[in-house]
Amino acid sequence: MATVEKMPMLQEGYDKLTQDLRRLKEERPQIVDAIEEARAHGDLSENAEYHAAKERQGQIEASIADIEDKLSRAQIIDPKDLSGDKVVFGATVTLLDEDDKPVKYQIVGQTEADAKTGRISYNSPLGRALIGRKVEEEVEVTVPSGDRYYLVNKIEFI
Repeated sequence: MATVEKMPMLQEGYDKLTQDLRRLKEERPQIVDAIEEARAHGDLSENAEYHAAKERQGQIEASIADIEDKLSRAQIIDPKDLSGDKVVFGATVTLLDEDDKPVKYQIVGQTEADAKTGRISYNSPLGRALIGRKVEEEVEVTVPSGDRYYLVNKIEFI
């Protein structure tokens, strides 16, 4: 029997998924109406509106199933409840790059990751390299542009 792998995420990531699910479920009746209206136009084999509506319905149902699966496996972690001297999920880490410029990242779940806002997935190359590290430890990460080196400068749970 397969075990269900928990999916760690922050509360705001869980809330966003819940909002997305609610929005998609609200769109369901509109798609059904669009399919009925397109069906009323006659010949379904050459009815682009019908095929587009059916395709959208399939996309919505797949998205709903995916989000429901993620929510059912969600393990909500509040960084403020964490402590310690190692990088863990939810930690905000300040790194010094090779030019001693500080860069700050929060380790988050896959659905919440957005590198532009400083949120990286624990499954990303940098996220995996950081997990378990302590302050003053060096981290080497292989990225598409080559190897990058960082020094863990500060670990916060905020």
